[in-house]
Amino acid sequence: MTSRRIVYVWDADYPWDVRAEKTCLALTQAGHDVHLVARNRKWSPRVERLPEATVHRMVPWRWAGRALDGALGFPAFFNPRWRGLVGETVRAVGADVIIARDLPLCPTAIAVGRRAGIPVVLDMAEHYPAIMRELWTSKRHRPLDYLVRNPRAVERVERYCVQHVDHILTTAEEASERLETLGVPAVRMSVVRNTPSRDRVAPLRPVRASAPGKLIDVVYLGLLEVSRGIMELLDACAMLRDTPFATRLVIIGSGRDEALFHDHARRLGLTERHVVFHGHVPYATAMQMVGDADIGALPIHVNEHMNTTIPNKLFDYMSVGIPVITSNSVPSARVVHDVGCGEVVPDKNAPAVAEAIRRLGDPEDRARRGEAGRRAILEQYNWENDTKTLVNII
Repeated sequence: MTSRRIVYVWDADYPWDVRAEKTCLALTQAGHDVHLVARNRKWSPRVERLPEATVHRMVPWRWAGRALDGALGFPAFFNPRWRGLVGETVRAVGADVIIARDLPLCPTAIAVGRRAGIPVVLDMAEHYPAIMRELWTSKRHRPLDYLVRNPRAVERVERYCVQHVDHILTTAEEASERLETLGVPAVRMSVVRNTPSRDRVAPLRPVRASAPGKLIDVVYLGLLEVSRGIMELLDACAMLRDTPFATRLVIIGSGRDEALFHDHARRLGLTERHVVFHGHVPYATAMQMVGDADIGALPIHVNEHMNTTIPNKLFDYMSVGIPVITSNSVPSARVVHDVGCGEVVPDKNAPAVAEAIRRLGDPEDRARRGEAGRRAILEQYNWENDTKTLVNII
């Protein structure tokens, strides 16, 4: 295989992003010379060599102060600072290909790629137009969003990008099917999922017998937002409190709606015996906590965005051998149904979540379904398989 010089365009500070790191490391380990372009709000070193890539950060404008410098480094395709940073890096390293992560800087990558005469790949990890529509319908947009996060403008940017890049990486089959409706030929798309490596798969779990009075530990890992179904989890916990299937919720993560969930738990009378908020913890620690749980919860609300992506936490739960309760968002439900690793419930339905926990009340049944998910990671849904696709495309 010919070694390539690759520039990966990431629109935030780096480190850290799990998909960017995994992608760059996989390409580096395949023998390519990888350079990652990043923002620099923290005024970190201009160039830094990491195991996965050489990071090229935006030159800080110290004269402007941190706040103004950060604002002037906003990742928009019309920002000349980004055009200059990407172009200078491509020229300096003699790049053979550009990979643009998501839409914000994809037009910039296309313009630089055309000038350099090299191909551009779009790593479409998110359905940006759907995220922007959700932002506006939930009334969470700000005045600046009329310019940089307007849903109609984002849709136009997406249509331009998908027609002008040389290849597109998606995270789920449903995302590729959506792009086909926009006129993108299937041959120009490949699915590279957000899967864990095989070496992250936990050893086979023994059946954990239920002791009298022991609560069923249900873990949620991820952003704390209403659309993630955490209100329904809390309601389900309250419904089960005085039953043989009493539950302890272990909530790991932080987010803009965290205070709402604390207030809701208090209104429901849920004490620390039944719900524990751990906040943000390091990823390795979080995965240890997930591995100690009985059930992994993914009760996300169904919307256009979630119907075209698979949250990382689904594969995280499967990798440690615990069964999953997911909503009926199309990709997640498809995986859970196909693998037989858990329960699928209607979204926004706390009684259905409670009933799913009851159905998973038998420790032997939980062990069987958890092992089905663990085996699926080892055999199918792993980063080694997705790496083969990634490397072949490059």
